[in-house]
Amino acid sequence: MPVALITGASKGLGRALAVALAGRGWDLVVDARSAGPLEEAARELRAAGRRAGRGTAARVVALPGDVADAGHRAALVAAAGELGGLDLLVNNASVLGAEPLVRLADHPLDGLRAALEVNVMAPLGLIQEAMPLLRASSYSPSYEEVDPHADGALFGDGDSNGEAYDSHPNTRNARNAGSSDSSPYIGTGGAILNISSDAAVEAYPTWGGYGATKAALDQQSAVLAVEEPGLRVWWVDPGDMRTDLYAAAVPDDDASGRPQPATVVPGLLRLLDGGAPSGRYTAATPGGVSSR
Repeated sequence: MPVALITGASKGLGRALAVALAGRGWDLVVDARSAGPLEEAARELRAAGRRAGRGTAARVVALPGDVADAGHRAALVAAAGELGGLDLLVNNASVLGAEPLVRLADHPLDGLRAALEVNVMAPLGLIQEAMPLLRASSYSPSYEEVDPHADGALFGDGDSNGEAYDSHPNTRNARNAGSSDSSPYIGTGGAILNISSDAAVEAYPTWGGYGATKAALDQQSAVLAVEEPGLRVWWVDPGDMRTDLYAAAVPDDDASGRPQPATVVPGLLRLLDGGAPSGRYTAATPGGVSSR
């Protein structure tokens, strides 16, 4: 069975994606900072795997800890290796740097340093630790007959500011950077999914510190996609969601009208199923993603 490692999987988007993958028969390594909520999530994941018709519960390794800790990252990757390898790495864990968010003039520098550690340094550290397993992955649905630019549900018209951001013009097909007339090439290794934010590309008051870390993650992902043509590297803006992170960021805002994280998961699964080329994607519509 394919194996995924998902950080920040005790709640929100990480947990919703983990449940969906378990339901498809994936084995999982999951982490979160709090042991109690993580173990509760692990029980749900095992049950989802059982419902997938495997006859047994999904193999789920739940390791509480801080992704900023190198020892914890090594333990996560080692657990994936014990399950048989690693086919998908999801860097989902994030911190704000200030709760609630504040203007840059008032932003605590220690908080920004902590956010950079978790949102930028930790994903790279996990990628470096996991690179041998990802390169060795042989998980590959039937990509060969898929034209990743033909599926309107996956590559829609984009969102309202889709043309405003293009920090790396070839990342719609990073594996063919500089070779735009060639057909899309899909790597044979594993995939990396980095969860970004619209705050990485838009100037929202009070979101400057957090947005700066996500902008750094975007650029890091874009370079990695070019440097590792055998992998698929996706960095995705999931859009507005009703999460604890958002509630902590803007506690006075009424988030009741915001979509649940589970509404984003079908789009993420389409990236995986369609063998989408490396690039930045945005959840432009519920249940779908489009390239940016």
